[in-house]
Amino acid sequence: MLILTPSTAQTKVIAHRGYWDVEGSAQNSIASLQKAQELGIYGSEFDVWMTSDGVMVVNHDASIEGLKIEDTPYSQMKDIRLKNGERLPLLEAYLQQGKKDRKTKLILELKSHDSKEKEDKAVAAVVQLVEKHGMKKQTEYISFSLNICKEILKHNSKATVAYLNGDLAPNELKELKINGIDYHLTVLQKNKHWIDEARKLKMTVNVWTVNAETDMQEMITAGVNFITTDQPVLCKKLVIKSD
Repeated sequence: MLILTPSTAQTKVIAHRGYWDVEGSAQNSIASLQKAQELGIYGSEFDVWMTSDGVMVVNHDASIEGLKIEDTPYSQMKDIRLKNGERLPLLEAYLQQGKKDRKTKLILELKSHDSKEKEDKAVAAVVQLVEKHGMKKQTEYISFSLNICKEILKHNSKATVAYLNGDLAPNELKELKINGIDYHLTVLQKNKHWIDEARKLKMTVNVWTVNAETDMQEMITAGVNFITTDQPVLCKKLVIKSD
């Protein structure tokens, strides 16, 4: 088990799809969350879809083994295996693992679905599961869908919600009560003034997916709140070194 002392630095580390680049793990697996928890970092990011019969599952792509998740009942996917041998995880199982370490935030990306109706139903199901497991304070939300971001806040006005798409300035999101930007590295490199603007508006700034050491150092120096990375161990070391 690899344990790193938690950093007190301004910038914090989020493992992208969990800590998956290690033996016994796989992207968005329960193991990837557990291994991220062992690092003592801020949080672990993962992706959520709703099946055609309303079951919330964890997977990045819209399809798995040729099946489009939002158009397929869970019964047709339940035995699909990840690269590490795990079955396709349920969101509920992810939340149960998350409860085992209350210090690690769950950064829940709810994926954009084909219609507002589906997205609204998915939001309601996710929020209900998070509340059922007593995870409201430990779960933060991100999405490329502006509709999803707004719907989450309708269900829980105190939720931490960040927008991923990179096409809106911080002040535009602030007017919608969305409290964070979570933009691709290239977006923030092109619009570095958004970092200061967001912070002046008391919004958080996350940047993804930052895997090169030089890019990590650039974003740490720029003062982002969070770096989402496939290399959380390296990023944690740089953050500690920069403290």
